[in-house]
Amino acid sequence: MKNLKILFTFVLFLLFSFSSAQKIGVVDTEYILDKMPQYKEAEARLNSQIDTWQSELQNLQSEYEKKRSAFESEKVLLIGDQLKLREKEVLDLEKNIKTTTSLRFGSTGEITKLRSNLIVPFQDQIWGAIKTMAEKNGLGMVLDKTSNNVLFLQKRFDYSDKVLDILLKGSTTSDKKEKSKK
Repeated sequence: MKNLKILFTFVLFLLFSFSSAQKIGVVDTEYILDKMPQYKEAEARLNSQIDTWQSELQNLQSEYEKKRSAFESEKVLLIGDQLKLREKEVLDLEKNIKTTTSLRFGSTGEITKLRSNLIVPFQDQIWGAIKTMAEKNGLGMVLDKTSNNVLFLQKRFDYSDKVLDILLKGSTTSDKKEKSKK
């Protein structure tokens, strides 16, 4: 009799927990960003800027190497103010390289700021689309597959394409509105 009560309580507990369980969905934000043409264009502009800055830095580095080498080989011939002036030129160029590297490529540099400015608007768009999709599908929780916290996922629980559909339909709708205004 006692076992029957425990079994009955356990069955009721299971039924209750299944009925109140949250529906969970998963999206892959990298996949979504990869399918958005506007993001790819912005990313290409960013990469172009990075290439330009790297080229400028390589030119500075090359100039520094030439001046340093020339200074080292002529150092014994230079005297007084000439020696100090040439040494200062080399040190200033080295300092310029370090400053430029830090300003452009450092953790708080221009590239970090540009990348953040690039990603934030798309993250906001994706967040809005995820919220819309979650409400339409009655999801209590949405995980991002990109964060590597998902160990297994059946395709039917991956809502990335639905979020992408919302984003792409939203962009075509806004494009049509802009064209009709013109």
